[in-house]
Amino acid sequence: MTLSARPAIAAPGFSLVELMVTMAIVGLLLAVSVPGGLRFYESIQYRQAVRDVLTLLNGAREQSVNQGQPMDVVFDPAQLEVLAGEDKVALPEDFKLGITSAQEVNRERMGVIRFYPEGGSSGGDITLESPTGRGIMISVDWLVGTVSQQAYDVD
Repeated sequence: MTLSARPAIAAPGFSLVELMVTMAIVGLLLAVSVPGGLRFYESIQYRQAVRDVLTLLNGAREQSVNQGQPMDVVFDPAQLEVLAGEDKVALPEDFKLGITSAQEVNRERMGVIRFYPEGGSSGGDITLESPTGRGIMISVDWLVGTVSQQAYDVD
């Protein structure tokens, strides 16, 4: 009886070197994508906050004209909230909210912009600043009550 040498068969799987290279590539991809994802998320939060405040202001103006009654939009910088009737916008914690409005309609520690049934308003400016250094000034015209916006850099 003769013995023949069989060729060695490689075990299925990955070598340690292949696994380490794969892990290094995954680590690099995560290191690049996570900060970009966070900036993208903050950008979405900022744009949504601006859109919500603009919608609330324009809705309050429209409601005042339609119902024939003054409508107040209340800004609470300490709580980062904007209120108009039963509608409420809560801004993210790390944002800054500032308001310049007529002293006659303001409440304790809160700024108020009042819209009148004729279409005008008490007027004022609202500033929203994100933690990334982006800011926007929303202006409400006292004569015709129109709402406009202008972006600026906080730096």
